Amino acid sequence: MFSGVTTTTSKHLQLDAGAFLKNFDPTTDTWASAKASKLIGATAGGGSFSAVPTIRRIEVDGVKGATKGFEALDEWVVTMTANVKEITADAIKMALATGTSTQVKSPSSAASTNYTKIVANNELADSDYMTNITWIGRLSGSSLPVIIVLKNALCTNGLTLTTADKAEGVIAITLTGHYDPTDLSVVPFEIYYPVIS
Repeated sequence: MFSGVTTTTSKHLQLDAGAFLKNFDPTTDTWASAKASKLIGATAGGGSFSAVPTIRRIEVDGVKGATKGFEALDEWVVTMTANVKEITADAIKMALATGTSTQVKSPSSAASTNYTKIVANNELADSDYMTNITWIGRLSGSSLPVIIVLKNALCTNGLTLTTADKAEGVIAITLTGHYDPTDLSVVPFEIYYPVIS
């Protein structure tokens, strides 16, 4: 019987949906310290990460097909999607990519403020880009998590909220990683993978 299973296979299984955090620093933050203030919220259906290089084949006369060394990497398209079920004002603002939020009061309420008013903007500002969006998940053979960091993240798919009876809404927030103009040599993602003994 042919199989890819080995004695170490059970140690390399990615388990469960994991969690998404905003502006997490893998070198200083811990899960315990970050989950109270940096967690985006509960998800349904988890999410996804994609890092896809755009590779261009260099055409040369006499070459009949793909040839080693005759490709150029034109760009990286790096995205992360979180299917957010915990709908908060912060999640809505994140999905809009750019906007402002203020605390306001409804005329019929005695409370000083009882709404967060979110207004979209017509232009992007540097402050709209988050330092990062980070996914943290479990690996079967390690007590340390797998960590994927998407740098200079900005939501690129907008806000769509679908509602239905006997169901809860989910916002699919797709964020794109962006190069830092001060160092264009650094691809805008990092993966921290635990060493398995």
